[in-house]
Amino acid sequence: TPQYAASGTLSEEGDVPRDRVGRARLVSNATKDPIVRGALAHPDVTRLDDVNRDVLKVLATPGKGWWALFSLASLGLVVFFTSWGWQLYRGIGVTGLNAPVGWGVYITTFVFWVGIAHSGTLISAILFLFRAPWRQAIYRAAEAMTVFAVMTAGLFPLIHVGRLWHAYWLIPYPNSRFLWPNFKSPLVWDVFAITTYFTVSATFFYLGTIPDIAAARDRATGLRKKLYRVISMGWRGTDQQWHHFGKAYIFLAALATPLVLSVHSVVSWDFAVSIVPGWHTTIFAPYFVAGAIYSGVAMVITLVVPIRKVFGLEAYLTTKHFDAMAKLCLLTSMIVGYAYMSEFFMAWYSGEEIERTAFWNRLFGTYWWATWIMLTCNMFVPIMLWFKRVRYSIPALFVISIFVNIGMWFERYVIVVTSLHHEYEPFAWGIYRPSLTEMGILLGSFCWFSFWFLLFTRLLPPIAIQELKEVLPPPMRKQKEAHS
Repeated sequence: TPQYAASGTLSEEGDVPRDRVGRARLVSNATKDPIVRGALAHPDVTRLDDVNRDVLKVLATPGKGWWALFSLASLGLVVFFTSWGWQLYRGIGVTGLNAPVGWGVYITTFVFWVGIAHSGTLISAILFLFRAPWRQAIYRAAEAMTVFAVMTAGLFPLIHVGRLWHAYWLIPYPNSRFLWPNFKSPLVWDVFAITTYFTVSATFFYLGTIPDIAAARDRATGLRKKLYRVISMGWRGTDQQWHHFGKAYIFLAALATPLVLSVHSVVSWDFAVSIVPGWHTTIFAPYFVAGAIYSGVAMVITLVVPIRKVFGLEAYLTTKHFDAMAKLCLLTSMIVGYAYMSEFFMAWYSGEEIERTAFWNRLFGTYWWATWIMLTCNMFVPIMLWFKRVRYSIPALFVISIFVNIGMWFERYVIVVTSLHHEYEPFAWGIYRPSLTEMGILLGSFCWFSFWFLLFTRLLPPIAIQELKEVLPPPMRKQKEAHS
């Protein structure tokens, strides 16, 4: 029978537990039953008021650790824009790009960040449609990660074209000379994919935050209260507002779901439509989508673990949530590993000497080290996730997620560079070595992403307050026993 929680102080009659100020604490007795407790997503959260208090305290005055990370990210931005400015001033020749390898670190990092962005839509939209009970605590950070990752990825086509002032040529616009972009160019496809995905993801992210922004508005003061009042759009939590909110949210979730499959499929076709050895294959679309979800979930783990520790959110980001994400990582790692093996098998089975040589060169050629880093991080390290003890170990998951992120970046590097540097004609072979300018922009892209994510943790609740309350047991009053 649902009853008052055991915590608090009992009155003289012994039937009404109260807190230190004499208010009755109401919570379902389900949290005391060890069997039912094990089925709850947040067994240590006993009061709905605690959710507002614990999550909104993250928005308080930042500590020294946050300022240290923010300073590092800002310093990285200086490196990023200095490197980009130097490239604009001196030209694309300051990079290591050459005749056979026209795509290098820039396109590698572009594909990496687009992949990172996919997990947010998966967790927030697809798992919402399937009513997964563990998504509520993590989807807000995943959605923010999606928006900032797309913002990061969108910079790299601009960086790659070299002459930034002509980047608008990629956009079809009416002009007096009747010139149109080449719609067969993968760069144009990427423009449409990025703009569409960013628009839907940003709208979906903002819509979901409106109720929580209103909750923060009611507790904020000064300038922050004025900001929250504007962006909460007059939210009062009325029945009519919730009705329209639910309709809009499920509509955007259904709209965003196909984007998980379509956007990264378009990115994969950047490679698959060519005749370059190692690229011309029909497996690239599902292979890229699985890899995107794989790297995205790993990045969510990388971001959520520090948030959980620094802000004391262990009761909301439980080991069950990390166990679920680890299982998703394990599943997608097996899909990616299967794709790796399929590529090597089909290269051998096809009987085409050029294709066989390309994949042999990946394993034992000039860039063998990149291939084996990819295989080790993406196939062998995740094997540890088969063990429950590892999935329930937060430090172990954090380390594994970093290895996965490293491996997924090298996967894109292997696909781009090893195929281009060793194509059909021996006289066209060449070696690509990234320059310091490229490495500065690569490092700066992570700082650009971190800069925005750190601001997010100070301005918006990193956990969805309203949806989290939906999965908590309802508060119930204790009914006095008829026969005492």
